[in-house]
Amino acid sequence: MANDTLTITDNRTGKQIEVPITHGSIPTSALRQFTVDENDPGLLTYDPALTNTASCKSKITYIDGDRGILRYRGYDIETLAEKSNFLETAYLIVKGELPDEERLKAWNHNITMHTMVHESINKFMDGFRYDAHPMGILMGTIAALSTFYPDAKDVQDLQSRRLQTRRLIGKMPTLAAFAYRHLRGLPLVYPRNELSYTGNFLRMLFKMASDYTPNPVIERALDILFILHADHEQNCSTNAVRAVGSSMVDPYSAVAAGIGALYGPRHGGANEAVVRMLEKIGSVDNIPKAIESFKSGEERLMGFGHRIYKSYDPRGKIIKKLAYEVFEVTGKNPLIDIALELERIALQDDYFLKRKLYPNVDFYTGIIYQAIGFPETMFPVLFAIPRTAGWLAQWAESIRDPEQRITRPRQLYLGEAPREYVALTKRPEPLEREDQVAEDI
Repeated sequence: MANDTLTITDNRTGKQIEVPITHGSIPTSALRQFTVDENDPGLLTYDPALTNTASCKSKITYIDGDRGILRYRGYDIETLAEKSNFLETAYLIVKGELPDEERLKAWNHNITMHTMVHESINKFMDGFRYDAHPMGILMGTIAALSTFYPDAKDVQDLQSRRLQTRRLIGKMPTLAAFAYRHLRGLPLVYPRNELSYTGNFLRMLFKMASDYTPNPVIERALDILFILHADHEQNCSTNAVRAVGSSMVDPYSAVAAGIGALYGPRHGGANEAVVRMLEKIGSVDNIPKAIESFKSGEERLMGFGHRIYKSYDPRGKIIKKLAYEVFEVTGKNPLIDIALELERIALQDDYFLKRKLYPNVDFYTGIIYQAIGFPETMFPVLFAIPRTAGWLAQWAESIRDPEQRITRPRQLYLGEAPREYVALTKRPEPLEREDQVAEDI
Protein backbone atom coordinates (compact mmCIF):
# COMPACT_ATOMS: atom_id res chain seq x y z
CA MET A 1 0.00 0.00 0.00
CA ALA A 2 1.17 3.54 -0.78
CA ASN A 3 0.85 4.64 2.85
CA ASP A 4 3.21 1.84 3.94
CA THR A 5 6.15 3.40 2.12
CA LEU A 6 8.35 6.46 2.40
CA THR A 7 9.35 8.37 -0.72
CA ILE A 8 12.77 10.02 -0.45
CA THR A 9 14.28 12.47 -2.91
CA ASP A 10 18.00 13.20 -3.08
CA ASN A 11 18.11 16.92 -3.92
CA ARG A 12 21.74 16.62 -4.99
CA THR A 13 20.87 14.44 -7.95
CA GLY A 14 17.07 14.40 -8.14
CA LYS A 15 17.02 10.64 -7.65
CA GLN A 16 13.91 9.37 -5.88
CA ILE A 17 13.36 6.03 -4.14
CA GLU A 18 10.44 4.41 -2.35
CA VAL A 19 11.29 2.63 0.89
CA PRO A 20 8.95 0.21 2.73
CA ILE A 21 7.82 1.12 6.25
CA THR A 22 7.62 -1.92 8.53
CA HIS A 23 6.74 -1.70 12.23
CA GLY A 24 7.32 2.05 12.12
CA SER A 25 10.83 1.74 10.70
CA ILE A 26 12.66 1.81 7.39
CA PRO A 27 15.71 -0.26 6.34
CA THR A 28 18.54 2.27 6.35
CA SER A 29 20.51 0.13 3.89
CA ALA A 30 18.09 1.41 1.23
CA LEU A 31 19.78 4.82 1.47
CA ARG A 32 22.92 3.34 -0.03
CA GLN A 33 21.19 3.74 -3.39
CA PHE A 34 21.83 7.49 -3.16
CA THR A 35 25.19 8.25 -4.76
CA VAL A 36 26.65 11.27 -6.54
CA ASP A 37 29.22 9.43 -8.69
CA GLU A 38 30.60 5.96 -9.32
CA ASN A 39 33.12 6.28 -6.47
CA ASP A 40 30.49 7.22 -3.89
CA PRO A 41 29.76 4.23 -1.59
CA GLY A 42 26.28 5.56 -0.87
CA LEU A 43 24.47 7.56 1.76
CA LEU A 44 24.86 6.64 5.44
CA THR A 45 22.75 7.61 8.44
CA TYR A 46 24.56 9.37 11.29
CA ASP A 47 23.28 8.42 14.75
CA PRO A 48 26.22 8.62 17.20
CA ALA A 49 24.44 7.27 20.29
CA LEU A 50 21.88 5.13 18.43
CA THR A 51 19.14 7.38 19.73
CA ASN A 52 16.84 6.70 16.78
CA THR A 53 18.19 3.45 15.40
CA ALA A 54 16.57 0.04 15.94
CA SER A 55 19.40 -2.50 15.94
CA CYS A 56 17.19 -5.57 16.31
CA LYS A 57 13.69 -6.99 16.44
CA SER A 58 12.75 -8.24 19.89
CA LYS A 59 9.81 -9.86 21.66
CA ILE A 60 11.13 -9.50 25.21
CA THR A 61 10.55 -6.03 26.65
CA TYR A 62 8.19 -3.23 25.65
CA ILE A 63 8.65 0.37 26.78
CA ASP A 64 6.44 3.38 26.11
CA GLY A 65 8.51 6.20 27.53
CA ASP A 66 5.89 8.90 27.03
CA ARG A 67 3.24 7.01 28.99
CA GLY A 68 5.58 5.42 31.54
CA ILE A 69 4.87 1.81 30.54
CA LEU A 70 7.25 -1.13 31.00
CA ARG A 71 6.24 -4.70 30.16
CA TYR A 72 8.08 -8.02 30.10
CA ARG A 73 6.63 -10.32 27.41
CA GLY A 74 3.38 -8.30 27.57
CA TYR A 75 3.00 -8.27 31.38
CA ASP A 76 3.00 -4.89 33.15
CA ILE A 77 5.94 -4.42 35.49
CA GLU A 78 3.56 -3.34 38.27
CA THR A 79 1.71 -6.68 38.07
CA LEU A 80 4.90 -8.74 38.11
CA ALA A 81 6.33 -6.76 41.04
CA GLU A 82 3.13 -7.36 43.01
CA LYS A 83 2.36 -10.98 42.14
CA SER A 84 5.50 -12.69 40.83
CA ASN A 85 8.96 -13.49 42.19
CA PHE A 86 12.31 -13.07 40.52
CA LEU A 87 12.87 -16.65 39.34
CA GLU A 88 9.38 -16.86 37.88
CA THR A 89 9.95 -13.52 36.12
CA ALA A 90 13.33 -14.75 34.88
CA TYR A 91 11.58 -17.80 33.41
CA LEU A 92 9.11 -15.49 31.68
CA ILE A 93 11.88 -13.33 30.21
CA VAL A 94 14.00 -16.28 29.07
CA LYS A 95 11.24 -18.66 27.93
CA GLY A 96 8.56 -16.24 26.76
CA GLU A 97 5.65 -17.45 28.91
CA LEU A 98 4.83 -17.74 32.60
CA PRO A 99 5.45 -21.31 33.79
CA ASP A 100 2.91 -23.71 35.20
CA GLU A 101 3.58 -25.18 38.65
CA GLU A 102 5.56 -28.17 37.35
CA ARG A 103 7.76 -26.12 35.01
CA LEU A 104 8.46 -23.51 37.68
CA LYS A 105 9.53 -26.22 40.12
CA ALA A 106 11.88 -27.70 37.50
CA TRP A 107 13.24 -24.24 36.62
CA ASN A 108 13.92 -23.41 40.27
CA HIS A 109 15.71 -26.73 40.68
CA ASN A 110 17.75 -26.23 37.52
CA ILE A 111 18.89 -22.79 38.69
CA THR A 112 19.69 -23.68 42.29
CA MET A 113 21.70 -26.78 41.36
CA HIS A 114 24.15 -24.45 39.60
CA THR A 115 24.75 -22.03 42.47
CA MET A 116 28.07 -23.61 43.48
CA VAL A 117 31.28 -22.53 41.74
CA HIS A 118 34.55 -24.37 41.14
CA GLU A 119 37.04 -24.00 44.00
CA SER A 120 39.58 -22.63 41.54
CA ILE A 121 37.33 -19.61 41.13
CA ASN A 122 37.86 -18.83 44.81
CA LYS A 123 41.62 -18.87 44.24
CA PHE A 124 41.13 -16.65 41.20
CA MET A 125 39.26 -14.12 43.34
CA ASP A 126 42.04 -14.15 45.93
CA GLY A 127 44.27 -12.63 43.26
CA PHE A 128 42.38 -9.34 43.44
CA ARG A 129 43.53 -6.62 45.81
CA TYR A 130 41.82 -6.52 49.17
CA ASP A 131 40.11 -3.23 48.21
CA ALA A 132 39.22 -4.12 44.61
CA HIS A 133 35.83 -2.87 43.45
CA PRO A 134 33.40 -5.82 43.60
CA MET A 135 32.07 -4.95 40.13
CA GLY A 136 35.56 -5.38 38.70
CA ILE A 137 35.90 -8.69 40.51
CA LEU A 138 32.54 -9.86 39.17
CA MET A 139 33.37 -8.84 35.61
CA GLY A 140 36.74 -10.62 35.65
CA THR A 141 35.37 -13.73 37.31
CA ILE A 142 32.43 -14.11 34.91
CA ALA A 143 34.83 -13.81 31.97
CA ALA A 144 37.04 -16.46 33.59
CA LEU A 145 34.10 -18.90 33.73
CA SER A 146 34.36 -19.28 29.96
CA THR A 147 37.57 -21.29 30.55
CA PHE A 148 35.73 -23.63 32.93
CA TYR A 149 32.94 -24.43 30.47
CA PRO A 150 34.40 -24.91 26.97
CA ASP A 151 31.08 -26.44 25.88
CA ALA A 152 29.65 -22.91 26.06
CA LYS A 153 31.37 -22.05 22.79
CA ASP A 154 28.79 -24.07 20.86
CA VAL A 155 26.30 -21.20 20.90
CA GLN A 156 24.20 -22.66 18.09
CA ASP A 157 23.31 -25.68 20.20
CA LEU A 158 19.99 -25.17 22.01
CA GLN A 159 20.81 -27.49 24.91
CA SER A 160 24.14 -25.76 25.47
CA ARG A 161 22.47 -22.34 25.51
CA ARG A 162 19.93 -23.58 28.05
CA LEU A 163 22.67 -25.03 30.25
CA GLN A 164 24.77 -21.85 30.19
CA THR A 165 21.69 -19.79 30.99
CA ARG A 166 20.96 -21.89 34.07
CA ARG A 167 24.61 -21.77 35.11
CA LEU A 168 24.91 -18.01 34.81
CA ILE A 169 21.64 -17.15 36.57
CA GLY A 170 22.52 -19.64 39.32
CA LYS A 171 26.12 -18.60 39.85
CA MET A 172 25.75 -14.84 39.59
CA PRO A 173 24.53 -14.24 43.19
CA THR A 174 27.20 -16.62 44.52
CA LEU A 175 29.98 -14.74 42.74
CA ALA A 176 28.49 -11.39 43.77
CA ALA A 177 28.40 -12.51 47.42
CA PHE A 178 31.98 -13.80 47.17
CA ALA A 179 33.08 -10.42 45.78
CA TYR A 180 31.42 -8.72 48.76
CA ARG A 181 33.07 -11.07 51.25
CA HIS A 182 36.43 -10.45 49.56
CA LEU A 183 35.91 -6.72 49.98
CA ARG A 184 35.11 -7.19 53.66
CA GLY A 185 37.94 -9.65 54.28
CA LEU A 186 35.45 -12.28 55.42
CA PRO A 187 35.46 -16.05 54.82
CA LEU A 188 33.26 -17.22 51.99
CA VAL A 189 29.78 -18.56 52.72
CA TYR A 190 28.59 -21.31 50.40
CA PRO A 191 25.03 -21.48 49.05
CA ARG A 192 22.19 -23.36 50.68
CA ASN A 193 19.73 -24.28 48.02
CA GLU A 194 16.73 -24.86 50.26
CA LEU A 195 16.52 -21.07 50.58
CA SER A 196 14.96 -18.76 48.02
CA TYR A 197 17.09 -17.10 45.34
CA THR A 198 17.31 -13.81 47.25
CA GLY A 199 17.27 -15.43 50.68
CA ASN A 200 20.27 -17.57 49.76
CA PHE A 201 22.05 -14.49 48.42
CA LEU A 202 21.43 -12.51 51.62
CA ARG A 203 22.75 -15.38 53.74
CA MET A 204 25.94 -15.66 51.64
CA LEU A 205 26.43 -11.93 52.13
CA PHE A 206 25.71 -11.38 55.78
CA LYS A 207 26.27 -14.64 57.68
CA MET A 208 28.82 -14.20 60.47
CA ALA A 209 29.79 -16.56 63.32
CA SER A 210 26.21 -17.69 63.87
CA ASP A 211 23.83 -18.63 61.10
CA TYR A 212 21.83 -15.95 59.32
CA THR A 213 18.10 -16.06 58.65
CA PRO A 214 16.97 -13.46 56.10
CA ASN A 215 14.24 -11.10 57.22
CA PRO A 216 11.23 -11.88 54.98
CA VAL A 217 10.54 -8.18 54.33
CA ILE A 218 14.12 -7.58 53.16
CA GLU A 219 14.07 -10.83 51.20
CA ARG A 220 10.87 -9.84 49.38
CA ALA A 221 12.08 -6.27 48.81
CA LEU A 222 15.27 -7.52 47.16
CA ASP A 223 13.20 -9.94 45.07
CA ILE A 224 11.06 -7.04 43.81
CA LEU A 225 14.15 -4.96 43.05
CA PHE A 226 15.51 -7.89 41.07
CA ILE A 227 12.26 -8.08 39.07
CA LEU A 228 12.44 -4.36 38.29
CA HIS A 229 16.02 -4.65 37.04
CA ALA A 230 15.66 -7.90 35.08
CA ASP A 231 15.52 -6.33 31.61
CA HIS A 232 15.10 -2.94 30.02
CA GLU A 233 15.14 -3.26 26.25
CA GLN A 234 18.24 -2.14 24.28
CA ASN A 235 20.12 -0.22 26.96
CA CYS A 236 23.90 0.23 26.96
CA SER A 237 24.78 -3.08 28.62
CA THR A 238 22.24 -5.12 26.66
CA ASN A 239 23.53 -3.59 23.46
CA ALA A 240 27.05 -4.57 24.57
CA VAL A 241 25.96 -8.18 25.19
CA ARG A 242 24.28 -8.38 21.79
CA ALA A 243 27.20 -6.73 19.98
CA VAL A 244 29.86 -8.92 21.57
CA GLY A 245 27.64 -12.00 21.25
CA SER A 246 27.25 -11.33 17.53
CA SER A 247 30.82 -12.61 17.06
CA MET A 248 29.48 -15.98 18.32
CA VAL A 249 31.63 -15.84 21.43
CA ASP A 250 30.50 -17.80 24.50
CA PRO A 251 27.85 -16.16 26.74
CA TYR A 252 30.23 -15.74 29.69
CA SER A 253 32.39 -13.39 27.62
CA ALA A 254 29.30 -11.59 26.30
CA VAL A 255 27.85 -11.15 29.81
CA ALA A 256 31.23 -9.91 31.07
CA ALA A 257 31.00 -7.22 28.39
CA GLY A 258 27.54 -6.32 29.69
CA ILE A 259 28.91 -6.04 33.22
CA GLY A 260 31.65 -3.74 31.92
CA ALA A 261 29.03 -1.48 30.33
CA LEU A 262 26.89 -1.59 33.47
CA TYR A 263 29.90 -0.55 35.58
CA GLY A 264 29.74 3.07 34.39
CA PRO A 265 28.14 5.93 36.37
CA ARG A 266 25.71 6.67 33.53
CA HIS A 267 24.29 3.15 33.73
CA GLY A 268 24.54 0.71 36.64
CA GLY A 269 26.57 3.12 38.76
CA ALA A 270 23.86 5.78 38.68
CA ASN A 271 22.20 4.76 41.97
CA GLU A 272 25.60 4.99 43.66
CA ALA A 273 25.96 8.51 42.22
CA VAL A 274 22.49 9.42 43.57
CA VAL A 275 23.47 8.47 47.11
CA ARG A 276 26.67 10.51 46.86
CA MET A 277 24.69 13.48 45.55
CA LEU A 278 22.18 13.28 48.42
CA GLU A 279 25.01 12.95 50.95
CA LYS A 280 26.69 16.00 49.45
CA ILE A 281 23.47 18.01 49.72
CA GLY A 282 23.48 17.01 53.37
CA SER A 283 20.16 18.36 54.58
CA VAL A 284 16.77 19.55 53.40
CA ASP A 285 17.85 23.15 54.07
CA ASN A 286 20.53 22.90 51.37
CA ILE A 287 18.16 21.77 48.60
CA PRO A 288 17.32 25.24 47.17
CA LYS A 289 21.03 25.94 46.72
CA ALA A 290 21.51 22.49 45.14
CA ILE A 291 18.61 23.14 42.74
CA GLU A 292 20.31 26.31 41.52
CA SER A 293 23.59 24.44 40.99
CA PHE A 294 21.73 21.84 38.90
CA LYS A 295 20.14 24.55 36.75
CA SER A 296 23.44 26.35 36.18
CA GLY A 297 25.18 23.11 35.18
CA GLU A 298 27.64 23.42 38.05
CA GLU A 299 26.38 20.12 39.45
CA ARG A 300 24.52 17.25 37.80
CA LEU A 301 21.13 16.09 39.08
CA MET A 302 21.46 12.34 39.38
CA GLY A 303 18.50 9.95 39.32
CA PHE A 304 16.31 12.29 37.28
CA GLY A 305 15.56 11.93 33.60
CA HIS A 306 15.94 8.98 31.28
CA ARG A 307 16.82 8.45 27.63
CA ILE A 308 13.54 6.58 27.12
CA TYR A 309 11.10 7.75 29.81
CA LYS A 310 9.62 11.22 29.31
CA SER A 311 7.29 10.77 32.27
CA TYR A 312 7.68 9.11 35.67
CA ASP A 313 9.65 5.85 35.42
CA PRO A 314 7.13 3.16 36.51
CA ARG A 315 9.89 1.33 38.39
CA GLY A 316 10.62 4.47 40.40
CA LYS A 317 7.06 4.58 41.74
CA ILE A 318 7.29 0.98 42.94
CA ILE A 319 10.69 1.53 44.58
CA LYS A 320 9.53 4.69 46.35
CA LYS A 321 6.72 2.73 48.02
CA LEU A 322 9.04 -0.21 48.71
CA ALA A 323 11.47 2.02 50.60
CA TYR A 324 9.03 2.55 53.47
CA GLU A 325 8.44 -1.19 53.82
CA VAL A 326 12.18 -1.69 54.16
CA PHE A 327 12.51 1.15 56.67
CA GLU A 328 10.00 -0.63 58.93
CA VAL A 329 12.71 -3.24 59.40
CA THR A 330 15.97 -1.30 59.04
CA GLY A 331 14.96 2.08 60.40
CA LYS A 332 14.59 5.13 58.19
CA ASN A 333 17.50 6.11 56.03
CA PRO A 334 17.82 9.88 56.65
CA LEU A 335 18.61 10.40 52.97
CA ILE A 336 14.96 9.67 52.17
CA ASP A 337 13.89 13.04 53.57
CA ILE A 338 16.35 14.85 51.29
CA ALA A 339 15.25 12.74 48.32
CA LEU A 340 11.54 13.37 48.88
CA GLU A 341 11.98 17.11 49.26
CA LEU A 342 14.28 17.27 46.25
CA GLU A 343 11.68 15.42 44.20
CA ARG A 344 8.86 17.66 45.46
CA ILE A 345 10.67 20.89 44.59
CA ALA A 346 11.99 19.65 41.26
CA LEU A 347 8.54 18.51 40.11
CA GLN A 348 7.14 21.98 40.79
CA ASP A 349 9.89 23.74 38.87
CA ASP A 350 9.30 24.57 35.20
CA TYR A 351 13.01 24.08 34.46
CA PHE A 352 12.77 20.35 35.19
CA LEU A 353 9.20 19.87 33.94
CA LYS A 354 9.95 21.41 30.53
CA ARG A 355 12.89 19.04 30.19
CA LYS A 356 10.72 16.11 31.34
CA LEU A 357 13.09 15.28 34.17
CA TYR A 358 11.31 12.87 36.49
CA PRO A 359 12.79 10.44 39.04
CA ASN A 360 14.00 7.22 37.45
CA VAL A 361 14.71 3.75 38.83
CA ASP A 362 18.02 4.85 40.36
CA PHE A 363 16.70 7.70 42.49
CA TYR A 364 15.39 5.62 45.41
CA THR A 365 17.17 2.30 44.79
CA GLY A 366 20.46 3.27 46.42
CA ILE A 367 18.66 4.55 49.51
CA ILE A 368 17.10 1.11 50.00
CA TYR A 369 20.38 -0.70 49.37
CA GLN A 370 22.13 1.53 51.88
CA ALA A 371 19.42 0.91 54.49
CA ILE A 372 19.80 -2.87 54.04
CA GLY A 373 23.54 -2.53 54.69
CA PHE A 374 25.17 -2.67 51.29
CA PRO A 375 28.23 -0.49 50.66
CA GLU A 376 27.89 1.81 47.66
CA THR A 377 30.38 -0.22 45.63
CA MET A 378 27.93 -3.14 45.70
CA PHE A 379 25.10 -1.16 44.10
CA PRO A 380 26.02 -1.94 40.45
CA VAL A 381 26.66 -5.57 41.41
CA LEU A 382 23.09 -5.79 42.70
CA PHE A 383 21.99 -4.49 39.30
CA ALA A 384 24.04 -7.10 37.42
CA ILE A 385 22.55 -10.11 39.23
CA PRO A 386 18.96 -9.79 37.93
CA ARG A 387 19.95 -8.19 34.62
CA THR A 388 21.74 -11.45 33.78
CA ALA A 389 18.35 -13.00 32.96
CA GLY A 390 17.59 -10.19 30.52
CA TRP A 391 21.07 -10.28 28.98
CA LEU A 392 20.81 -14.01 28.33
CA ALA A 393 17.32 -13.74 26.86
CA GLN A 394 18.50 -10.96 24.56
CA TRP A 395 21.65 -12.90 23.67
CA ALA A 396 19.70 -16.06 22.79
CA GLU A 397 17.17 -14.06 20.77
CA SER A 398 20.01 -12.48 18.81
CA ILE A 399 21.65 -15.86 18.16
CA ARG A 400 18.37 -17.22 16.77
CA ASP A 401 17.64 -14.19 14.59
CA PRO A 402 18.54 -15.00 10.95
CA GLU A 403 18.77 -11.28 10.12
CA GLN A 404 21.53 -10.65 12.64
CA ARG A 405 25.16 -10.54 11.55
CA ILE A 406 28.30 -9.57 13.41
CA THR A 407 27.81 -6.02 14.66
CA ARG A 408 29.88 -3.62 12.60
CA PRO A 409 28.78 0.04 12.53
CA ARG A 410 30.06 2.40 9.86
CA GLN A 411 31.81 5.72 10.43
CA LEU A 412 32.10 9.14 8.83
CA TYR A 413 35.81 9.58 8.17
CA LEU A 414 36.86 13.19 8.78
CA GLY A 415 40.61 12.70 8.88
CA GLU A 416 43.46 13.66 6.57
CA ALA A 417 43.53 13.08 2.83
CA PRO A 418 46.32 10.80 1.48
CA ARG A 419 49.78 12.03 2.53
CA GLU A 420 53.35 11.17 1.56
CA TYR A 421 55.61 9.63 4.19
CA VAL A 422 58.51 11.93 5.16
CA ALA A 423 61.75 10.59 6.65
CA LEU A 424 62.22 11.34 10.34
CA THR A 425 65.24 13.64 9.80
CA LYS A 426 63.39 15.69 7.18
CA ARG A 427 60.16 16.36 9.04
CA PRO A 428 59.46 20.01 9.89
CA GLU A 429 58.61 20.97 13.44
CA PRO A 430 54.83 20.48 13.70
CA LEU A 431 52.58 23.45 14.15
CA GLU A 432 50.56 23.17 17.36
CA ARG A 433 46.92 23.39 16.42
CA GLU A 434 44.07 23.50 18.89
CA ASP A 435 42.33 20.51 17.32
CA GLN A 436 45.53 18.43 17.57
CA VAL A 437 46.05 19.35 21.21
CA ALA A 438 42.47 18.38 22.00
CA GLU A 439 42.97 14.96 20.43
CA ASP A 440 46.19 14.16 22.28
CA ILE A 441 45.86 11.07 24.46
